[in-house]
Amino acid sequence: MEWLQGLDFTDPDKIGFYGLSYGGKSAMRIPAVLEEYALSICSGDFNEWVRKNVSTELKYSYVFTKEYEISEWNLGQTFNYAEMAALIAPRGFMVEYGYFDGIGSVEWINYEFGKVRKHYALTGNLQKLRKEFFVGKHEINEDGTYKFLDDLLKR
Repeated sequence: MEWLQGLDFTDPDKIGFYGLSYGGKSAMRIPAVLEEYALSICSGDFNEWVRKNVSTELKYSYVFTKEYEISEWNLGQTFNYAEMAALIAPRGFMVEYGYFDGIGSVEWINYEFGKVRKHYALTGNLQKLRKEFFVGKHEINEDGTYKFLDDLLKR
């Protein structure tokens, strides 16, 4: 961050993190600990993470995939995605989800996002929170994202 903030063409107060898939995992974890990020956008990853890791019945579970590197020690007892988003707050946070993305269900994402929305509302930061569902797959959508970036960074 120090290097990026020091570049002549960079406004150090307007650096955001936008990640898709595993990059979405990074968009949850890195800005949670590096407070220099102005905002974070998680695309194609935001989920009910604990259930996704441990279920042997739900089709979205990692139990049924070949992704051996996904399990993270003790995450289920410490942080789900709502808690990671709370660590990003009060900075901007956005979720993108394609209806045909195989990462989870609308219900899972809404369940976890509801906790994030409550946190942002109770702390008076609801204007810094967005969620965009779109007709698409595991991809970056961008439509609402540009408005989100404009609203938070063009001040």
